Amino acid sequence: MTLSPKLRNRITIFMMLFPTFLLLIAFYVYPTLYNLQLSFTDITLLQLRQGGDPVGLSNYIEFLTSNSFFDIALNTVFWLTAVTVALRLFLGLCFAILLNSRFLAEIRMTTIARLILLVPWATPPVVAVIAWRWLFDPRHGPINDLLLTTGLIDDPVAFMSNLTTVWPAIVTIVVWNTTPLVAVSLLAALQTVPEDLHEAAEIDGATRWQQFRFITLPFLTPTISVLALMSVIWTFNNFVYVWLATSAGPGTYTNVLATEVYIRAFIDLRLGYSAAIGVTMAVVMAVFGALYFRYFGLTEMQDKVG
Repeated sequence: MTLSPKLRNRITIFMMLFPTFLLLIAFYVYPTLYNLQLSFTDITLLQLRQGGDPVGLSNYIEFLTSNSFFDIALNTVFWLTAVTVALRLFLGLCFAILLNSRFLAEIRMTTIARLILLVPWATPPVVAVIAWRWLFDPRHGPINDLLLTTGLIDDPVAFMSNLTTVWPAIVTIVVWNTTPLVAVSLLAALQTVPEDLHEAAEIDGATRWQQFRFITLPFLTPTISVLALMSVIWTFNNFVYVWLATSAGPGTYTNVLATEVYIRAFIDLRLGYSAAIGVTMAVVMAVFGALYFRYFGLTEMQDKVG
């Protein structure tokens, strides 16, 4: 039996992609299905070999009706995700505009400014958290020393254990460490904006704000959309910053979904319950991603038609 050239090409492509499919199944599909299976059992870390007994939706119901659910959800959605993502996008845009400005080029500081911006991004999150914990230290931290010297405070502030300052402190760490990625991405997008459009708009009497609103911003919108989506997904699932900064404390005041997964699995040893929380997080992000793509997809299509 002789195969047609078209069919042979398809078979060749499939055989070339087959190892990749196996890797995807091994590293993504199987762990996801196994985690889903665990979420319907009462398995603990002490009975992994024996397996747990099926409990249906009990783990999900217990978590969604728990007294701490609202606080954990609020911490995750508002403080950890919404606030940090909004600040990253705003500050990243400001830095990108500054780095792309003629002023820095005229004083020959563009390269140095870009290198300085990359320092926080090049710092590993673990190192960043440790450094900022030292900066916020009430006894030896430079921030408290500066505030005391300037007379802004009378007594040292325990930023990482004070209920009024702990979340702003965590937000500061996250934004400092992750904003450069947003800034660099937006800077690359800014450099694709045709300069002749700005020149034509300037000749027609457009102000700087009008040029930014009607020329620059439309070019940046696709990049901002992707950065916003990726930042939300990455931050919503992030465990490192909160756990290393406060271990979800003081008490459970800064507990988020990712730290709750860890606490239930490795401290309470309730692996099935922890898996249910993880599945809940995945479903929330899947729904968010679908709605996000649907909205921006429709918007982009309308813009093209218009």
